[in-house]
Amino acid sequence: MSAPLPNFVHSQFLDHNSKMHSQPSESFVHNQTKHEQPNQSPDAAVKKFLLAFNCVLMSIGNCGGPLILRLYFIHGGNRVWLSSWLLTGGWPIILLPLVISYFQRRRTSAAGTTTEFIFIKPRLFFASAVIGLLTGLDNYLYAYGVARLPVSTSSLIIASQLAFTAGFAFLLVKQRFTSYSVNAVVLLTLGGAILALHSSGDRPAGESNREYIAGFLMTVGASVLYGFVLPLIELTYKKAKQNLTYTLVLETQFVISLFATILCTIGMLINNDFQAIPREGTEFGLGKTKYYVILALSTIIWQCFFLGAVGVIFYSSSLFSGVVIALLLPATEILAVIFFREKFQAEKGVSLALNLWGFVSYFYGEFKQSSKKKLQLPRAQGSAIQIPNV
Repeated sequence: MSAPLPNFVHSQFLDHNSKMHSQPSESFVHNQTKHEQPNQSPDAAVKKFLLAFNCVLMSIGNCGGPLILRLYFIHGGNRVWLSSWLLTGGWPIILLPLVISYFQRRRTSAAGTTTEFIFIKPRLFFASAVIGLLTGLDNYLYAYGVARLPVSTSSLIIASQLAFTAGFAFLLVKQRFTSYSVNAVVLLTLGGAILALHSSGDRPAGESNREYIAGFLMTVGASVLYGFVLPLIELTYKKAKQNLTYTLVLETQFVISLFATILCTIGMLINNDFQAIPREGTEFGLGKTKYYVILALSTIIWQCFFLGAVGVIFYSSSLFSGVVIALLLPATEILAVIFFREKFQAEKGVSLALNLWGFVSYFYGEFKQSSKKKLQLPRAQGSAIQIPNV
């Protein structure tokens, strides 16, 4: 805001001086300064609310998703392509807010004007489709790992995703790091690494070393790939050449989930998963009804995660979304202790403390940066409106 102000005020001064042969009044400078001040209260409050709302959505999916997916495998489910399909199969849910948004725009639009139903342009559509295919592949890698690994071990590996997100964010979107954000990345990554200690104690019974190693490698691949996808979404926003709104973000996620689901559907067709679903439901440990309830809840919970993730990236950054994901890993551990009777070793308590420390460090750094910018802005505007003597 401060950069264009000197030229604007100076040009106003020259025009006024040439016509009136006098200096501009004090009230003129005051009015221009007031006009150039950023309107922070309404927009900033709405953005903070929407950021918090999307964090809640992502938290629901990030904590509940792995647990309900693990529940599927613990009680007899073994279809990896089906479980990967569940991660994005809830894409029709996005139609509800999109339709509500359309009728809201239609109701408030001027008479005689046409209300657009779809905002997404071909450039953004194709970019979202590519991200969707990458997400579908990531879904399969992650589901394969969850099927083979205990929650503790899979959480450890997913914790490394933050480091990959930070690295790719630096390369793709030129993410700026402060000492606080670097400290947060290190602490959150260490917090996840500590979960590796004694993680073999809840290793699935009867699983071979080959299956265990394959699950480990698949989860590493999922961590790397999604660490790339998050900054890629942010880069897509920057290169969209469209006026980005939250409605457009929802449309983008709709396309991403749709193409991810298409990829997983092809995998299910090849693997004959559709034919196996009725038989698997009949043999499911918790009963046929709960089997289908688990499948339905999985689609809803995971869609909360993906909707929250793209929303957090839109209102903040891909790095912040990675920080939130890493922070929630110990919460997932605690829930696993409650629902799956896993042991809560001291390492999990240390991991929780480190993650909270890293989260506080990140927010403290953001608070200091925000306070610094607020102090610099009035000074810059004050120096900008100084009128030279003539």
